[in-house]
Amino acid sequence: MNKISLPINSKMLKKEFIYGVATASFQIEGASDKRLPCIWDTFCAKENTVADGSNGDIACDHYNRWNEDIELIDSLGVDAYRLSISWPRVITESGELNPTGVDFYLNILKELKKRNIKAFVTLYHWDLPQHLEDNGGWLNRETSYKFAQYVDLITVAFGDLVHSYATLNEPFCSAFLGYEIGVHAPGKVGREFGKKAAHHLLLAHGLAMSVLAKNSPNTLNGIVLNFTPAYAVDDKSENILAASFADDYYNQWYIKPIFDGKYPEILQELPDNCHPEIHPGDMEVISHSVDFLGINFYTRSVYKASDDDYFEELPATGKLTDIGWEVYPQAFTELLQSLNERYDLPPIYITENGAAINDKIVDNDVVDQDRIDYYQEHLLAVNVAIESGVDIQGYFAWSLMDNFEWAEGYLKRFGIVYVDYESQIRTIKNSGHAYKTLISNR
Repeated sequence: MNKISLPINSKMLKKEFIYGVATASFQIEGASDKRLPCIWDTFCAKENTVADGSNGDIACDHYNRWNEDIELIDSLGVDAYRLSISWPRVITESGELNPTGVDFYLNILKELKKRNIKAFVTLYHWDLPQHLEDNGGWLNRETSYKFAQYVDLITVAFGDLVHSYATLNEPFCSAFLGYEIGVHAPGKVGREFGKKAAHHLLLAHGLAMSVLAKNSPNTLNGIVLNFTPAYAVDDKSENILAASFADDYYNQWYIKPIFDGKYPEILQELPDNCHPEIHPGDMEVISHSVDFLGINFYTRSVYKASDDDYFEELPATGKLTDIGWEVYPQAFTELLQSLNERYDLPPIYITENGAAINDKIVDNDVVDQDRIDYYQEHLLAVNVAIESGVDIQGYFAWSLMDNFEWAEGYLKRFGIVYVDYESQIRTIKNSGHAYKTLISNR
C-alpha cells in the first residue's frame, strides 16, 4: 500500500501543523424528523434534482452513530475535526434554541475535547431552514440578520468547546449553484439572482464576525471559500480576458469584498438587474477582519471567449476524478501563491481537498490508489506554496466518510472511510490508512 510522503524538511511535518478530516451536517446526519425542514429536504423531494433520487433523511445516520464516528476520527490520529452545525436543528421557527439539537452538538464537542481533537465548526454549510427560504431565503436581506441571531445564540451555548468558527462554507455554491443556475437547493434560476444572494451571504458573514468577536474572541474566526482557478485555453488576448472575467465572477467575487471591501470591477459590466443591493455601510461590515481564511480546492476550469456571453467554459480533459473534475495539482500551488500576492491574508487553512473515486469494497478492503495519488500530489502542491512564503497552518481531507454528495446523491464517494449505506458499516479505505501514517509519522 502506497504511503503519502512529504519532504523531510516540510513545515507540514511539524507538530503544530494541523491535520484534520471534514464533514457537513446535511451530508451525514440523517434524523431529518428531529429538526426543522431545510431547503435541501425540499429540493430532494422535487423530481430530477438529485441524480439517484435520494435524500438526506438517513444519510450516514451520524445522528445516532456520532459516538462511533468520533472513535473512528480518533483512530485516524487527526488533530482536528471540521463539522458543520445544522441551523434548522438548533434553532426553532420562533428563533430560540432547540435544546435537543443543541445537546446533540454539545455531546460531540465535549467528546472531541476529551480526546484532544480540535473542533473546527462551520456555522452554515448550505442547509438554510425552509421557513426562511419561504420568505425569500438569501434573496431577502433579513436572512443575513437571522443568521447573526442564530450565531449569537449557538456560540454562547457552545462556550469554550470550539477551537475555530467559520461563518460560511463556500458562499459561491449557495449563491451561484442555488440561486443562479439552480442545480443546488433552493433551485432558483436566473442570472439576476446570483449576485444578490451572494451579497446577503457575505453580509451575513460580516454580521456574524462581529458576533464572534464579542461572544468568542478566543477562537479562530473566519470564513471558508472555494476556488476553481480559471485558465485561458491559450494565450490569445480574448481568451485571457474571458478567463479573467470568469475568475472575477466565480472566485474573486467572494474574497475581494472581505479583504478589499469592494467587488471586482466587472460589476460595472453586469446588467443593472444583476447588481446586488448594497446599503451604506455594507462593505465595511463584510470586510470585518478575520483570523483565518479557509480554502477549498478540487480542480481548475479552462475558458475561451464567447460570442454571446462573457466567457465559455470548456469540458474538462486529462485525468479526471469520478465526478468529472480534472486532476491538476499545479493549479493548487498557483492559486495559493496568487491569492497571497493579491491580498493581505491571515493564516490559511486548507479546509477541503479530496477526490471522488469509484470505490469498490472487496474482502473488507478498499484499494483506492487513485485517491492516495491525488492526496500525494496535492499535499506536495501545498508544500510548494508554503516554501514560497504562503502561511498555511492546516489541511483537512474531504471527506471523513462517503456521504450524501448533494445533487449527485450517493453515487459519488469522497470519503477516506467507506460507508455501506444499507448496513451503515464504516471501513477505513487504503487512503485513510495512508493519511493516518502521514500524520503519525510527524
